[in-house]
Amino acid sequence: MANGKAALTASWGDVWLLGGVRTPFADYNGPLAAVSPTDLGIKAAREVFKRSGLPPQDVGAVITGSMAQASFDTYCLPRHIGLYSGVPIEVPAHMVQRVCGTGLEVLMQAADFVTHKDVGLTLCVGAESMSRNPIASYTMRGFRMGAVDFKDFLWEALRDPAADASMGDTAENLARQYQITRPQVDAYAARSFERALAAQQSGFLAGEIAPVKSEAFEREGFKPRAFKLKGGKELGSDTHIRPSPIEVLAKIPPAFGGVQTGGNSSAIVDGAAAALVASCDYAKRPGKPSLARIVAGATVGVPPEIMGIGPIEAIPAALKAAGLTAKDLDWVELNEAFAAQSLAVLNDLDGKGFELDRAKVNPNGGAIALGHPLGATGAIRAASVIHGLRRTGGRYGMVTMCVGAGQGAAGIFERL
Repeated sequence: MANGKAALTASWGDVWLLGGVRTPFADYNGPLAAVSPTDLGIKAAREVFKRSGLPPQDVGAVITGSMAQASFDTYCLPRHIGLYSGVPIEVPAHMVQRVCGTGLEVLMQAADFVTHKDVGLTLCVGAESMSRNPIASYTMRGFRMGAVDFKDFLWEALRDPAADASMGDTAENLARQYQITRPQVDAYAARSFERALAAQQSGFLAGEIAPVKSEAFEREGFKPRAFKLKGGKELGSDTHIRPSPIEVLAKIPPAFGGVQTGGNSSAIVDGAAAALVASCDYAKRPGKPSLARIVAGATVGVPPEIMGIGPIEAIPAALKAAGLTAKDLDWVELNEAFAAQSLAVLNDLDGKGFELDRAKVNPNGGAIALGHPLGATGAIRAASVIHGLRRTGGRYGMVTMCVGAGQGAAGIFERL
């Protein structure tokens, strides 16, 4: 898949995760629809400082991820998240983009900053408003009045013109290649919903979630920011999780002419996550609440027309960089872009000697049940891994993503 070329890999010996939290995921055009990704990111950042007890004044770098131009101040998103969460004004901020793998890339870049740039503490944030993707035109400037060419940014962005395929089409390509059937994808989706519902009802998910309510953010010398939730009520849990037995899923019509439907594909949601990544020297200071070590990461390229297969190359590369095997993993978050894509990855890994224990893959459900806010998902899944390992006593966990346009990413974490 990677045409014989090595994946981009890295391993880190002394990079520590000191805190991680996320907002609830809200369905497309749901409670968070009016909230910009910048404000979602500020909320998550403030919460990670609050929960960890670490002062924002200690931060030496801010790294963020977000995909869509979902507000007019998107250019300022990294800087504003830092400023309004209390980070010193002299601390720089930037944004990264690796489509679905963006949130994980944020954490890996933070690990590099800590290792190579002498940064003691880095604020990492992934934030995405799928609801606020604009209706846009790229052909209006300089054209005569009335030459209207507006399109739905989100709809168009989910199509890869190089492969001449939508993201859903790439999943259908994998379904055909791996002979995956509609009953199989519906069964996979039903399991995702069942696990997520159980995790929500037991209170397991609550440990990684910061409730969101209408709020204002202030910093002396700057204009205040504020947002209001649609409906005005506090949002404390994910909204897409629901009872979804296979009998119900089987009645949903195909979305791309094959096995994928709106019920067995990742949910379109809004959300954000924040984490604090630190050097060993900083983490060893008295009172620092270390959660995990960031062990290794890998990114690869795969054919765009089967972009969902990316993890089959990224997972072995990350394991090799970490000096581990698949059997060492106690918790795996495999992003469920599509059920057929996830099954193709799992089936392919089985045939290559990297079999993943199905009970340890998405124990709390995945993106089919919870949702996939593009630029935030990787960071959110990392928070899930850490909270899951701490709850169950496991040692090693992994986040792995397929990436639109043909890439794969994986990151490995160790509970302390």
